[in-house]
Amino acid sequence: MTDDRLTGGKRGRPPWPATPVPTPEEVYSGLAEPAREYPGFLESIVHPRKTFEKPEALGRIRVLDCTTGMIIGHWCSSQLAELGAEAIQLEPPGGDPLRRLTPFGRKAYMVEDAERGEPVGLHFLHEMRNKLAVTLNLEKPKGREVLKRLLPHVDVLIENGPPGRFDRWGIGYRQLSRINPRLVYCWVGQRGQWGPLKDRPGMRDPVAQAACGFVHGTGDPKEFGGRPTRSGMWMADHVGGTAAAMGIVAALLHREKVSGKGQFIEATAAEGVIRILDYNWVWHGMDGSIRPRYGNWDLAINIYAVNPCKDGYMMVGGGHDRLWYRIWRTVGDEVPEAEEEIIADPNLRNVSERLPHTRQVKTYTLLCEWLKENTRAQAERKLIRQEVASGGVQAVHEVAEYPHFKYRGQVAEFVDRLYGPVLVATSPMLAEKTPARLKWLGRPVGYDNEEVYRRLLGYTREELERLAKQGVI
Repeated sequence: MTDDRLTGGKRGRPPWPATPVPTPEEVYSGLAEPAREYPGFLESIVHPRKTFEKPEALGRIRVLDCTTGMIIGHWCSSQLAELGAEAIQLEPPGGDPLRRLTPFGRKAYMVEDAERGEPVGLHFLHEMRNKLAVTLNLEKPKGREVLKRLLPHVDVLIENGPPGRFDRWGIGYRQLSRINPRLVYCWVGQRGQWGPLKDRPGMRDPVAQAACGFVHGTGDPKEFGGRPTRSGMWMADHVGGTAAAMGIVAALLHREKVSGKGQFIEATAAEGVIRILDYNWVWHGMDGSIRPRYGNWDLAINIYAVNPCKDGYMMVGGGHDRLWYRIWRTVGDEVPEAEEEIIADPNLRNVSERLPHTRQVKTYTLLCEWLKENTRAQAERKLIRQEVASGGVQAVHEVAEYPHFKYRGQVAEFVDRLYGPVLVATSPMLAEKTPARLKWLGRPVGYDNEEVYRRLLGYTREELERLAKQGVI
């Protein structure tokens, strides 16, 4: 059976999709039968439409996410939850402060559940997918006792308390690993629990981006009036949280295949981004150079950039000489003098000769003269005809209707029991045997308190009411 929650619906806006999802016949109609066979085979084994017919990779793993106030931990546990782990989001009574974040402070950009009418911010909700919502006050000794009682039932614990806080409270790795030697204990944050800056306050995603070299290298050059620019998304939290999730899965494999015991893991946002700054480090180590900001242009390839066109911006990639000349063949069909000027210039014959700044300015100027007479769709169609890697810069509303992503199920309207139809990005982790999946979007504060505490700890309803009155849950 297919998952009937991924359907169309309305939420005070036009229904999605505005145009139908392409059919296989429409997608593959231009291909000969031999060319259709392999993509058809892959689609038959990994397409999300069959996800709920398959087992879950982490179906026997229970994760207790104690992080609050940062997306890094929520992102980590949401990935594990998509892969089938029973993820329990532990929030303080009243809920994680991130629940109340909404663009420009506008409640119109929040959603409410059908049972309580409790508003929640969309960013927080997006990372609560597949998780159970439980409250527990770890600042109270009784709350910490409840946590210790949960430990024998837990495979993974994730926390992001200030350095040493959980240890001082008696619920750090040293104490909890004695209660449950198989526990994988993961701390996530911005710069770590040890080292010179471990106690520096205010460590959030933008600080991590700025601290690790990413922001300095992003944005237009100073000579163009540019300045360092952070990512508009909480990118450092996502990179660091992904590293944490990979570390957790590796630790679980080591536990099952080698040691039989858990271990401590630490993953930080800043160091996650440091890892992806490619050749910045080798370059600096060679002669002390610092990779400069170069905006939408590339330092090592010409042409390989986003540039303006008639109706927006266009990415054109000329990563090697054959692509380079195909670009100018395309331009030359309409502006032959531009192609002639490029071909006649002896300084533009190969990749390395084309990289000095003045030559980049010349080539991009000529390209933009052509692009400004073409829309994104027109430019892409003409460049693809010459097998040039290219594509328009798309806004979210365009991505939501982009046939490729709609067909692959990566953007879909999910009908949640509590929140109704919500347009979401589904999981990119496709697999033949154990794909990731979206089962529900999230839950209100403490929604699963009774179910979790009664199932795992055997608390009665009266005991839970007493703990609530004491401010423990």
